[in-house]
Amino acid sequence: MTDVTVTPASINTSQPYPGAPDNWKRFFTFSTDHKVIGIQYIVTSFIFFLIAGLFAMIMRGELITPDADLIDRTVYNALFTMHGSIMLFLWTFPVLVGLGNYLVPLMIGARDMAFPRLNAVSFWMVPVVGVLMIGSFFVPGGPSQSGWWAYPPVSLQNPTGFWLNGQMLWLLAVAISGVSSIMGAINFVTTIFRMRAPGMGWFRMPAFVWSVLAAQLIQLYGLPALTGGAIMLLLDLGFGTSFFAPDRGGNPIMYQHFFWFYSHPAVYVMVLPAFGIFSELLPVHARKPLFGYRVIAVSSLLITFISGIVWVHHMYASATPPWMRMLFMVTTMLVAVPSGIKVFGWVATIWGGKIRFTTPMLFSLGGIANWLFAGITGIFLGSVPLDIHVNNTYFVVGHFHYVLYGAIVMAIYAAIYHWFPKMTGRMYYEGLGKLHFVLTFVGTTLAFFPMHAAGLMGMPRRVASYDPEFAYLNVITSIGGFLLGVSTLPFILNMVSSWIRGERAGDNPWRAIGLEWLTTSPPPVENFEEIPVVIAPPYGYGKNEPLVANLRVEGG
Repeated sequence: MTDVTVTPASINTSQPYPGAPDNWKRFFTFSTDHKVIGIQYIVTSFIFFLIAGLFAMIMRGELITPDADLIDRTVYNALFTMHGSIMLFLWTFPVLVGLGNYLVPLMIGARDMAFPRLNAVSFWMVPVVGVLMIGSFFVPGGPSQSGWWAYPPVSLQNPTGFWLNGQMLWLLAVAISGVSSIMGAINFVTTIFRMRAPGMGWFRMPAFVWSVLAAQLIQLYGLPALTGGAIMLLLDLGFGTSFFAPDRGGNPIMYQHFFWFYSHPAVYVMVLPAFGIFSELLPVHARKPLFGYRVIAVSSLLITFISGIVWVHHMYASATPPWMRMLFMVTTMLVAVPSGIKVFGWVATIWGGKIRFTTPMLFSLGGIANWLFAGITGIFLGSVPLDIHVNNTYFVVGHFHYVLYGAIVMAIYAAIYHWFPKMTGRMYYEGLGKLHFVLTFVGTTLAFFPMHAAGLMGMPRRVASYDPEFAYLNVITSIGGFLLGVSTLPFILNMVSSWIRGERAGDNPWRAIGLEWLTTSPPPVENFEEIPVVIAPPYGYGKNEPLVANLRVEGG
């Protein structure tokens, strides 16, 4: 491969590209273009996000008063299960896979993912999962009592027949979701290992690509445990096996090990791409190189390793022997080290920078602040004495939502705003974006911060009614939840209106350094007419160095 110059004029724009006004039908086809698939993931998962959010608002409407006076308790339990299941399996995982699908090949100078057809199959399994999972809500014997983790023996206590069993549909959805994610992980890892542009060594990869690689490695070693556990539970439920059924000699605690061996590392499957997003956006909007790039990159792999040896901290109250409690308390504390390295690097990156408080930057800074708080409360929960005290209380709910919504969802919003011009060729409306940020940040604080106080006072989670002493905190939490629901309205208006009639963005509106910004907006079908040759590490802001051969990067 010879050195090439990558300029807008060298890109082949004669082919149709995703986002073109006359090409919207491509998003409803079995496309193998990674960019189309990425947008399909993002839009589909956002629809499920709205459904799960509606369920959350109904629950918060119930909890605004101490008495169960809005919906039936059984319906409340079903909404609780569906909210958690949809938010995890149909929103957070798929939307991050969508962002990775769109960005990774562009960032490493590849024309597509390694296995385009497998990529498409992985996506089209998501709507199937959605139909099965939401269908379980309406079928008798649904997973209303077992929660989104489906612990036996509760998940096995189902009087309905196998073929009309909502719990069965839920487990089938989880198993299919696991297969889809494993296929996606194989695709990502192969793409990153085998399809990087010439000259892009490991320490010339963007931090987002490092984080995606680390997250997908977790999928490969952890997800088979959850998928296998779901299949075994399905067999217990419908075919009379006794893997986890205690009345037939099974071990229900073993299911908890299968479930949490993956489901705690799964938090890092979601948060690692969020870390990558922060690492990409801060240098652009602060006009400074990423501080400690190599250490931040390696810390992602450290999280991949350590996250695989912390799962038992979810089981301190599950007859876990004392020696095991102590061991996993230490490993839980240890995982904070690589996370702290990243926070230090982000703070050092923006320190003294020429910060532009754009919408992506605001969401990044807000997400980092929320992650810092979530990480501190996570250390509390890793401590055996405190965890036993607040086990199954709202303290756990508050911590979990600060991670999932406060950090990860805000990172997702930051990424969508930042790369929206690349995806559509249009700029979003900055005023609506900042309104969206204010509503989201304030709503997150009101909704989830009071949960920690309620949990320390002893309010149990998963209840439709509660002691009146918690009423004041629940009113504040419900107001915050409603505000988060309202916050999606300016976002939807912004995205739809901007895509249709927004100002033309140009190829690189942020004057950013990265291969994805060296092609047109939106990119052509195969991304680059000629694969670029990378000659320098990323994040050369202020250094006035070219990123690829024969190209002088402007705006340093």
